[in-house]
Amino acid sequence: MKKVNGHEIINLFEQWSPKRFAEDWDPVGLHIGQLNRPVDRVVITLDVNEAVVDEAIEKGANLIIAHHPPIFSPMKHIWTDTPQGRLIEKCIKNDISVYAAHTNLDVAPGGVNDLLASRLGLEDIEVMEPTISDPLYKLAVFCPVEHADELREELARSGAGAIGDYAGCSFTSTGVGRFTPAAGAAPFIGEVGKTEEVAEERIEVVLPGPLRSKVLKAMLAAHPYEEPAYDFFVLDQRTQEFGLGRVGKLPAAMELNEFANFVKQALDVPAARIVGDLSKPVRKIAVLGGSGSKYIRAAKRKGADVFVTGDMDFHSAQDAEMMDLAIVDPGHHVEKVMVEGVARYMEQACQAKGYDVSFIESEIDTEPFRFV
Repeated sequence: MKKVNGHEIINLFEQWSPKRFAEDWDPVGLHIGQLNRPVDRVVITLDVNEAVVDEAIEKGANLIIAHHPPIFSPMKHIWTDTPQGRLIEKCIKNDISVYAAHTNLDVAPGGVNDLLASRLGLEDIEVMEPTISDPLYKLAVFCPVEHADELREELARSGAGAIGDYAGCSFTSTGVGRFTPAAGAAPFIGEVGKTEEVAEERIEVVLPGPLRSKVLKAMLAAHPYEEPAYDFFVLDQRTQEFGLGRVGKLPAAMELNEFANFVKQALDVPAARIVGDLSKPVRKIAVLGGSGSKYIRAAKRKGADVFVTGDMDFHSAQDAEMMDLAIVDPGHHVEKVMVEGVARYMEQACQAKGYDVSFIESEIDTEPFRFV
């Protein structure tokens, strides 16, 4: 097993939940400490408070990965006689770094909203509110005929040419390439100052935007020419859409009151607020972790019978009621599903890479509300 540092762990995490998925206002990323040091234990938590930091110290963790950013608004001072300043001081003195993945973890496939949808047993799940989609590119590269097969294989290995359920897709046309090596060149074919004609293939492959640098690096490494000729084109098509919230169907319809009690059990909460006719049958469910007041119309557009989300404000609840959208509000803290989900995902990802690191699910209850 390989000893790793924080950079290697977070690089692996961000392959799943990249920061580009986050909303513009969201301060995701490293909040406290540094990543350029060895890490062998990581605590996963919904929130970072002093009790969580004490837990990390007790368990010998070097890194905390949280869902809610501990520093949400810019700080002008760090006063260590305040609760937030004391927390930061304790992390620094004990060499504990803190990293936050917030709306990017909400958006990520398999992230918070997918975990909630899974707990509710939803089927035929789709994104509720698309927020990002990647451009699709086409790479066209010219290569000597005798080296074309090898180059195509390397492009496929780098992820280029994947279309739906098919891998290694490409198109080839043949022609004649002409060039004259200038002084200082070290040509693979031909001589300096002499015009050459070479039978070449034009290889075309498509690739998603995030793979562009990886594919380019693989192409340049595999190409025999010192200066290969190639073009990237941005296509009108887009790749998979990513976004906030999920919409899916229950295996069978329930009355709203029965469904609300099911939500309490499935998401392990003591209470839930309900908007709507308790006898109304519901089957199509929208779910969004955290505060969903701004997304009632998105849920309605998707045809949801009920919207499961936290922190529903009074006036948004009235608006939902008027548009005949039922609401079940089990609270913001249901996002605690990410603790087990992130720990499980990262354990598997690190084992696959041979990383010697363990992930600890925080046992601290950070729910601030008590119910009477």
